Amino acid sequence: MENTNNLLERFLRYVKTWTESNSEQADSGVFPSSPMQTEFAKTLAEELKSIGLKDIFLSEHSYVCGRIPASKGYENFPSVGFLAHMDTVDEVSGKNVNPQVFKNYDGSVLNIGNGIVLDPAKDKHLAESVGQTIITTDGTTLLGADDKAGLAEIVSACEYLIQHPEIQHGKIRVGFTPDEEIGQGADHFDVKKFGCDFAYTMDGGAVGELEYENFN
Repeated sequence: MENTNNLLERFLRYVKTWTESNSEQADSGVFPSSPMQTEFAKTLAEELKSIGLKDIFLSEHSYVCGRIPASKGYENFPSVGFLAHMDTVDEVSGKNVNPQVFKNYDGSVLNIGNGIVLDPAKDKHLAESVGQTIITTDGTTLLGADDKAGLAEIVSACEYLIQHPEIQHGKIRVGFTPDEEIGQGADHFDVKKFGCDFAYTMDGGAVGELEYENFN
C-alpha cells in the first residue's frame, strides 16, 4: 500500500506542474520550446538524486538521465533503459491542473465538472476499470497523464528497486525528454551516452499493451 500511495502522490505532484511544449516554437531552434520544461527537468534530476540514482545528467537541452548500477554478479547482463517525456500538449491548457481521485470506482457515470461526463457505456476502458482508482481533472484542463504517468511509473519503480536490493537486475538507465508533443523529443537525445542494449518508452495505453512501432 505504501508504494501505491507513493506512486499516486508522485503522479499528482507531476500533473500539477505546468510543462506544456510550445508548438509555435517548433523548428525555431529554441529547445526546449518552453522554459517550464527546463525547470521541471531540474526538479526531476534532483528527485532522482534524492532517491539514490547514480550519474545523474541534466543536458543543456533539458534531457534528464540517471543510472542504477547492476546487482553484484549481474554486471555483464544486457542493460535496459526506460524513457518518458516531460511535456504536455498545448492544444489544451496544462496550467493549474486540479486532479480528482475516485478510489474504488463503482462503474457509475462520472460528472467531473465543466459539463464533462465520463460514461462507462461509451468508454470500454472506463467500464473495465471497476474497482480501480480513476484520476481526472476538474474538466477545465487536460490531466497530463501523457506522459506524467510514465514519469511517475519509472521514478517509483527506481525508488522501489533501490530500496529493495534483494531484487537482482542488470544495469538500468532512465531518460526523460522534452518536446515530444511537438515531434522533437529525440532531436538532441544522446543515444550513445544513454548506453543501453534495449530501451522502452513508458507512454502507452491499456495495461499489458506493448507497442513496437511508431510514426517515424
